[in-house]
Amino acid sequence: MSGFRGATAVVGIGATPYYKRGTSPDPEMKLALRAIVAAAEDAGIDPSDIDGFVSYGSERNTGQKLMPALGTKSMRFAGLSWTHGGGIPAAVGLAAMAIHSGQAEIVAVYRAMAEGSNQRLQVAVTQDDTPAQFLANGIDMVLQRSAMRTQRMIEVDGVPASTLEAIAAAAYHHAQNNPGAAGHGTPLTHEKYAGSRFISEPYHLYDCSRENDGAACVILVSAERARTLGQKPAYLLSCPMGASARQGSREDNHEPYTSVGMIELAERMWAESGYGPEDVDVAQIYENFTGMAVGSIIDHGFCTAATAGDFICLDNLVAPNGGLPINTSGGNIADGFIHGMGLVLEAVRQIRGTSTNQVPGAKLSMMAGGPGDSCTSTCLFGSEETLTR
Repeated sequence: MSGFRGATAVVGIGATPYYKRGTSPDPEMKLALRAIVAAAEDAGIDPSDIDGFVSYGSERNTGQKLMPALGTKSMRFAGLSWTHGGGIPAAVGLAAMAIHSGQAEIVAVYRAMAEGSNQRLQVAVTQDDTPAQFLANGIDMVLQRSAMRTQRMIEVDGVPASTLEAIAAAAYHHAQNNPGAAGHGTPLTHEKYAGSRFISEPYHLYDCSRENDGAACVILVSAERARTLGQKPAYLLSCPMGASARQGSREDNHEPYTSVGMIELAERMWAESGYGPEDVDVAQIYENFTGMAVGSIIDHGFCTAATAGDFICLDNLVAPNGGLPINTSGGNIADGFIHGMGLVLEAVRQIRGTSTNQVPGAKLSMMAGGPGDSCTSTCLFGSEETLTR
């Protein structure tokens, strides 16, 4: 197990409401500031004492831009994790490494999006990640490339298409108990799911994540400092990032093709943390599209392609009694989507015991980053009790 294990913890979480894309009352920078200040207040820390700023993907609100409004005394560390949704846990890990190495003491990890201030997320992702040969053949969305991989998973690996619906159904099930979720008050029935139009086969409308305006932030400090603050710490047990051989290629020629790039990362996480998939109480699985979340669950070793149909079913994925409750705030699909940052906050809530869909006695809470990114990441949070193993 790594000496990095449990050395840092999340002590503050904060977020703005989710707004329908393009309707935020505030520009993107103000959203970021609102989330950071809320997280600092939650932690009992003065925002001016934050000395590290970390984000990921196409975040445009750099630490130095935020400093004047926050009254920052000194910015000692700043960083941006590569890739989009795949970079979320990596950003948390980057913040933790800065603290563990003494480069910073209080680090904010945040993400803000507002279409009124900047271009749509889909435009940014396409420009960054879509090679010319895809564009020349009419494949101009990450959705289409993910759909091809999921279709292969269904037809060749034998994973039932019912697993896709189960991911979406679990998200909407949990959203009904979360008043802040965009999908609150709109339950998803089998008939509604099956009757929705295909966006890119095999993905129906409800297999796709939302795009929202909003911002979210978590604040990390050392484990020692965390124990002096008011909130129950969520200790970071492991947070590997990276890419396996050929995964970095954007031509989708990696093997196995249906993997979402998490196999080696998951193996590292289990080795570094001292835990395995059978120990996890609850998980937030990034689901830009449901099939990619299915692939992530398989890559992490919770089930195999052969057993996916039995494991990835609604009853097993919902709190409080499922074997692996996932996306307990509603996830990217039914809660809201600001590049998945909300999933980190929900992973921490489960450790605190404050989720709207709380898993009783949750001690190990996982958050898997964006599956299929050229470089991705995953992480495991634990309560105080998990540090002694």
